[in-house]
Amino acid sequence: MAVLLHRLGHSAYRHRKLVLGIWLFVLAALITCVSVFGGKLDDRFSVPGTESQRALDSLSKTLPEASGASAQIVFTAPEGHRVTEAPYTAAIAEAVAEAERAPQVGEVVDPQASGAVSADRTTAIVQVQYPVQIAEVRTSSVDAIEDVARATETDGLRTSVGGSVFSSKGVHIGPSEIIGVAVALLVLVVTFGSLLAAGMALLPALIGVAVGLAGLLALAPAVSISSTAVTLALMLGLAVGIDYVLFILSRHRQQLARGADPKESVALAVGTAGSAVVFAGVTVIIALAALSVIGIPFLTTMGLGAAGAVLIAVLAAITLVPAVAGFAGSRLAPKSGSRAGRRAADAEGSPDAEGSPDAEGAGDAEGAGDAEGAGDAEGSTGRATMGTRWTKWVIAKPLLTVLAVAGILVTLTLPAMDLRLALPDNGSAPHASTERQAYDTISDKFGSGFNGPLLVLVETNNGTAATSSQAGAQVAQKLGTLKNVKAVLPPQPTSDPAQSVITVLPASGPDSVRTDQLVRDIREAAPGIRDTTGATVAVTGTTAVNIDVSNRLSDSLLPFVAIVVGLSLLLLMIVFRSLVIPVKAAVGFLLSVGASLGLVVAVFQWGWLADVLDVPHSGPVVSFLPIILIGVLFGLAMDYEVFLVSGMREEWAHTGRARQSVVDGARHSVRVVTAAALIMFTVFAGFFPLDDALIKPIAFALAVGVAIDAFAVRMTLVPAVLALAGRGAWWLPAWLDRILPDLDVEGSSLQKAGPADRAEPEPVSLEPAHARATQMDSTTPGRGERREASGSR
Repeated sequence: MAVLLHRLGHSAYRHRKLVLGIWLFVLAALITCVSVFGGKLDDRFSVPGTESQRALDSLSKTLPEASGASAQIVFTAPEGHRVTEAPYTAAIAEAVAEAERAPQVGEVVDPQASGAVSADRTTAIVQVQYPVQIAEVRTSSVDAIEDVARATETDGLRTSVGGSVFSSKGVHIGPSEIIGVAVALLVLVVTFGSLLAAGMALLPALIGVAVGLAGLLALAPAVSISSTAVTLALMLGLAVGIDYVLFILSRHRQQLARGADPKESVALAVGTAGSAVVFAGVTVIIALAALSVIGIPFLTTMGLGAAGAVLIAVLAAITLVPAVAGFAGSRLAPKSGSRAGRRAADAEGSPDAEGSPDAEGAGDAEGAGDAEGAGDAEGSTGRATMGTRWTKWVIAKPLLTVLAVAGILVTLTLPAMDLRLALPDNGSAPHASTERQAYDTISDKFGSGFNGPLLVLVETNNGTAATSSQAGAQVAQKLGTLKNVKAVLPPQPTSDPAQSVITVLPASGPDSVRTDQLVRDIREAAPGIRDTTGATVAVTGTTAVNIDVSNRLSDSLLPFVAIVVGLSLLLLMIVFRSLVIPVKAAVGFLLSVGASLGLVVAVFQWGWLADVLDVPHSGPVVSFLPIILIGVLFGLAMDYEVFLVSGMREEWAHTGRARQSVVDGARHSVRVVTAAALIMFTVFAGFFPLDDALIKPIAFALAVGVAIDAFAVRMTLVPAVLALAGRGAWWLPAWLDRILPDLDVEGSSLQKAGPADRAEPEPVSLEPAHARATQMDSTTPGRGERREASGSR
């Protein structure tokens, strides 16, 4: 792979105008498709194969109003008055008449007919039903209902509008996201010490994000795509796009500072750092694409859309970066005497510099006993970088570091034991929004269950209206005896004579565990109801569908974690030829995910710091958040792990000094990983201020997850564990080494080979120099020799 990427970098550099032109042409073509054929985003939640979805699909044909979108106009009389007074009843009647004339409205139910008047007569609800799904309701139709409500606000009468038509929030790009990109640019400027280099890093990432989003939106007419899927793709595409470009461009600038030819330098950067980028990107893509096996359509499109954005980011990094670097040429090289130039000079003189004879000789000069005693050496230049100072401090007392970090992360994980999952509703909307005001008023005046009614579909074998009506009445009577049922409305006939629909109002809210239990109780009572009435019953409606979605996601969580952890163990074992490193990485990944979920539970479920962080509602966590978090953090954790540990592995292969290789390997990679983590944190955090109950907790979880994984796990826990393990960190049984394939994700073979040999690079030896003293010339031991030596360690 490294050789292929090296050639790709060469080609992109030579044909830079063509490469840039292709990207811009594709972007223009996709934008044209979106503007001409663009469809409407679909924010429906469905779960094929479940009882609730089958019943809802049936109702969409026989009673479209019951299965379609809905709106509610809530009328509240001024203090000391009632909505039953003549001026207010007239105003409500006029509103009903106007709402019936609104676009797409199928039915409007007067509160006097439905009984939707509160016990104290201060509040009434007009129900508006649409015969179409939420995705098909036009914005103008919702605006018309809001205009009707505002026109009724006379003589102190107050109105608010809610319902399922407000569940679609659209795609958000606002000031907070722009600030996040600006902060990312600032981090790039500080990292590179050059505005030109920072701009060159941001340009390919932005082009990649634009192509990814335009491509996703272009599919909207043919595929059901939610606004959350588009926003998630934007978040991930922007975050990983900037990070991937950072990794490649930082390697390119280091090589330019050493006097490398720009064309050869960018090709080598794509072949080395680009290999790690492709490896990390593929892991993220696999984890996100795996969401499709759960069998929930909106989660499938979300996972595949985000995976597509990551794929575009990888392609932009390995093609656009060398092309853009070709336009800049040698101007990207750090200026002599600058901080960036001095860092590059330090890297060239340090033991990890590629092809350094001093580094190779160090392995011969040092005995095994002296190697560990040299743990405080700074490298050949004597200048301590931030990475050196931090790593030395971490491994000074490695056991204490491991216990402290693990203890803190385990403590942060404890709230996750109380994790409850559900899909958000209007109760999670901002307090000032009309849908939240309507939701709260209904809960106060009618009970929280009125916001989450259950629909029970009753079907009889005898297809007569009389039989169906009689069976429906019997079923309604039995449903009224169940626990947590506040009210049961009379059966409503459908266009199918054998069907009727019963509305059950729970005593608890739609996201309550008691409502979940009521759905289970109705399903458990179904066989008995069929025996006594001859009718089959099925629970459906938005609340039941959301409960089924959450339950399926909960059931899928542990198997998904097992697959991801198993994949991480296998991949890292192949990459680093070690047992300790994969196990350590997997445990660190689980700690990162657990701590992130614990913080999410504390803030969004328990309400800690909710006012400070402007969290409008505390309750169950968004049901698909844990799986999204696991998939994204998995790829990012592998990215940081490979970038950090590969340098340490190379130091170990050169010198055989286990402890010092941890320090020297982290010497310059810590700075780049720090910059990458800060960029990703700011991009994710930029989406946190959004007033979207789906995106807000996801952005929070990803932001804190990246920070915990990068700073607490990869840059603190990993060096400490490797220092504790010593030589054992790099041990792999010989028989296992023979079985595993040989990957070169850091392109080490390209670094070892000369420019003339890079067409067919030889494998890189993983053996320390002191174990192969007779092979310290220009030759490289074969893979079989490495395996034999590996087994003897």
